Amino acid sequence: MKLWTLITLCTVSLLVLSGCASKPSPSSNAVVDATLPVVVLTEKGVFIDMNTIAFEWQSIKDPRVNGIYVYRQIMNKGDAKQEYYDTIDNRFATHYVDTKIEPDTQYSYHFKTFSSTAESKRSSPTLVKSLPILSSVSWIHSIQNMPKSAKVIWRPHENKIVKAYIIERRTLKDNDWQKIATVEGRFSAEYIDTKLENGYVYKYRIRVLTFDGLISEPSEVVTSITKVLPNGVNNIAATMDLPRKIKISWNAIEDLSDFSAYSVYRSEKLDGSYKALKTTQGNQLIDSIDEDGKSYFYRVSVVDKDGLESNNEKQSVQGQTLSKSDAPSIIEARIVENRVEISWVSMDSSIKNYAVSKKQKNLFNSVSEDFTGINDTVFIDTAIEPETTYLYQVYGVDKNSIKSRPSIEIKLTTTKKQGRVINKKESVKKASKAPVETPSEENDSDNKEIIKPIQDLIEN
Repeated sequence: MKLWTLITLCTVSLLVLSGCASKPSPSSNAVVDATLPVVVLTEKGVFIDMNTIAFEWQSIKDPRVNGIYVYRQIMNKGDAKQEYYDTIDNRFATHYVDTKIEPDTQYSYHFKTFSSTAESKRSSPTLVKSLPILSSVSWIHSIQNMPKSAKVIWRPHENKIVKAYIIERRTLKDNDWQKIATVEGRFSAEYIDTKLENGYVYKYRIRVLTFDGLISEPSEVVTSITKVLPNGVNNIAATMDLPRKIKISWNAIEDLSDFSAYSVYRSEKLDGSYKALKTTQGNQLIDSIDEDGKSYFYRVSVVDKDGLESNNEKQSVQGQTLSKSDAPSIIEARIVENRVEISWVSMDSSIKNYAVSKKQKNLFNSVSEDFTGINDTVFIDTAIEPETTYLYQVYGVDKNSIKSRPSIEIKLTTTKKQGRVINKKESVKKASKAPVETPSEENDSDNKEIIKPIQDLIEN
């Protein structure tokens, strides 16, 4: 009989069995009434499955019958005799389903009708063996070398009662199999396991799940090894002498068959948090930095075509932009008549010319001005006004147009007799190496203010 018929029988039997809260059971000293009808199975009255055995018998019309006693013996366990097992307390019932069945197990059944005062003779014993556990899929295969994942494929099961596939997995470290997924549908034929470790061994097997909840034996075991991480780079180097940039370089990898790019990371501290800077397919990178003497630490990793990235924690290199040159040393700064004269020296060979910063302060405002391209070590400022304070600093400028650290700040204040009203269109005169005319000594106290570095005062 078809499966739907068996399912219908199960439903009817459950409804019948659940109709009464307390079922009658046979008495040890029951009277046997030979006139009571005996249960006779129909021609095809036994239905067998892996976890279910069902019976169908001819209808009982004797009104004396109240129900039927079911006796069962498990032959595999070597039971000595059949024992009372269940009660069907309705004489109109013609079906019984036993759902407490072990697969591939032999059972023996017989039945007795009963009235309010007696029992019938026992029916002929029926020997039944449940079906063996459903076999799993007949073919299973795994796909190797996938990035952080594994793929398992199989041939769909031929049995139409299959509802789904249970995927089980274990590693070499695991003692037990773990259920990781259920793939619905008999014709489903693959499962992709993700978020796995790189270069790791995984084992898989499949069990079949039927519509009535039966689970098959496990399939053959297949092994999958995930893709390993690419090898890292060697000989990472970073420059320390380039103006406002750091060049990072490394040895190019030899095998480019699976290569995608290099990824460069940067941190302000050796053991700090490294953030992605840029990716490149070449074996060098320029990091442009708008700051002099700035230091960073770098790491480089290899990325393959699947996005897997090599480890880079063990290789860090420090780079730094070119530091500012040393500040010029001011030798002398003074006000002579209506001009300011400042002279200095520099021992830094990288200096190519100089720049002077001038700040003017009075009661009303403050003005700043820069003078660049000075090729001498003397600066003359004729654009000064009476009773005004001026602040000067000197910078060296190297071949990369990077200013050095500033010199000490010189502060000069003119008197009422010094300076003149300046026309805004006048420019500042730059001094040459020619000697400057020195005013007479009698006017020196009124017309000249000399400021020397502290070291010179100590030596004198």
